[in-house]
Amino acid sequence: MKKNTILIILASILAISFVFISTDLSGGRSNAQTSDPQTMPEVITLGKDAKLGQITFNHLKHNNGTYKMDASGPIACTTCHHTARPAADIAKTPPLKTAWPADRTTTLTLDLFTKDPKGAGVAACRDCHARTGEKPKLIDAIPEVKHEGSPTAITLNNQQAFHRTCTGCHTDVKKNDPLTKAPQQTQCMLCHKKAA
Repeated sequence: MKKNTILIILASILAISFVFISTDLSGGRSNAQTSDPQTMPEVITLGKDAKLGQITFNHLKHNNGTYKMDASGPIACTTCHHTARPAADIAKTPPLKTAWPADRTTTLTLDLFTKDPKGAGVAACRDCHARTGEKPKLIDAIPEVKHEGSPTAITLNNQQAFHRTCTGCHTDVKKNDPLTKAPQQTQCMLCHKKAA
């Protein structure tokens, strides 16, 4: 009887330790964001600390053609993952400047990612567009952009980058499809949701 009790206690300790180790290794993020690095996450939670509430971004619907910018088909991976192109290609689309990795020779596509997820070179938004006051993971400083005709440089922290990319795309969709339900710049609460 004592032997069985000791075995049960040891098994419980091992199980609890595994849970703590797994949580620590994943950084405490939700499963939607820590899925197997070999697969694209279907849903990503953005802006967890946003004053207006977090955003549930359906990566799969933006990527597989459910949502479209126009009749040309699915939204290209590089619409958001703009650094995932060769530097020579990026130079053609100012004000963008950075390719990651710097010696990149391929353009990120779903096909490329499916064939070689690790070699596809996908960076998360916050890897470059960190929060104000934080150092980005992949580059020396948060990117700044100065638009043609403007004397002011804009620091593209994560909030600026998300808002400019998302609302810019949604505005383009609205131009192509006036009946779209894509949230527009003044419809914050269609994306932001307060936690219950």
